[in-house]
Amino acid sequence: MRRRLVPIAVAALAAFALSGAKLATPDRAASRPTQVRIEVAKPATKQHATTPVRIAATGDIAMVEGPGGSYFSRVRRYLRGSVVLGNLEGTLTSRGSSKCGSGSSNCFAFRAPTSYASLLRDAGFTVLNLANNHAYDYGSVGQEDTVQALDRLGLAHTGRGGEIAVVRVGSTRVALVGFASYSWAQSLTDIPAAQRLVRRAVERADVVIATFHGGAEGSDQTHVSPSTEYFLGENRGDLMAFSHAVIDAGADLVVGHGPHVLRGMEWYRGRLIAYSMGNFLGYRTLSTSGVLALSGVLQVTLRADGRFVRGNLVPLHLVDGGIPAHDPAEAAHGHVRELSRRDFGRRGVGISYTGVLKPPA
Repeated sequence: MRRRLVPIAVAALAAFALSGAKLATPDRAASRPTQVRIEVAKPATKQHATTPVRIAATGDIAMVEGPGGSYFSRVRRYLRGSVVLGNLEGTLTSRGSSKCGSGSSNCFAFRAPTSYASLLRDAGFTVLNLANNHAYDYGSVGQEDTVQALDRLGLAHTGRGGEIAVVRVGSTRVALVGFASYSWAQSLTDIPAAQRLVRRAVERADVVIATFHGGAEGSDQTHVSPSTEYFLGENRGDLMAFSHAVIDAGADLVVGHGPHVLRGMEWYRGRLIAYSMGNFLGYRTLSTSGVLALSGVLQVTLRADGRFVRGNLVPLHLVDGGIPAHDPAEAAHGHVRELSRRDFGRRGVGISYTGVLKPPA
């Protein structure tokens, strides 16, 4: 049975400003988004939590109208958990104007019918991150339609300014906060503000998951930089500093996406950081050449106090134009294992040949 989701918005959104798409220079001439008011939630009273939390997390989901029934059919069995998190890279709308002007090149705007929210629900997703560079592809009306489509089906969401989603897993409350380097999202680049939001999430929940959309993009961007990453002139965040800072503030798990490739994983203060889960669905939207086709589902179990119990990386690859399927070669295991070792040394997450994550020493 699906756990009941209780999305909680905890701050008013700042004014939005439209930015660029992947592989495109930011569109400075676009109209500014309207302000959206979000109710402030009162802190919940802490209760004794005992229920472990099973999490499944994926990377980018870029949907357009197509053979929706087959989008997740081959991987649905891996999307099982009390919290199933994905990054919705695009909009669910039939309204609004594309940020890409007529005749523009190297500009991409993604949208699917609002009915496709049911594909996400039926696949097993329970929470969607909306902090990314395609959330505003069709302006404020596109984002509004997306949020309403998710709300109608009880799918929680996070990523707008000050927004915290809280889901209940038995006696344990889990808060999720999303970040990206865009004006319509909770800021990835303002680390003190990110820490403040995580601390507020800690007040409202027993387990806190931070998810971010950041980092440079492309097949040559598999390594995590120890400094700020840029792409097409955009500041895409200092991902290591950000991830460490939100854990210092109380986050128990950090899940990243944005570079369109799998990246390494790191242990920091006993907490797991997955720096990029790569592409998850990209039918007719995302490149699937070479390492861009490697994907996975991160499965993690945490205690009610946030401590790591066990984890596993399910190896996937994108086939048939960008649809996820199990990878019989299990290439993701060796790929992420080696990146973790090279980027983080002793802090790198060990991954067995069957995909089991080795606990921190």
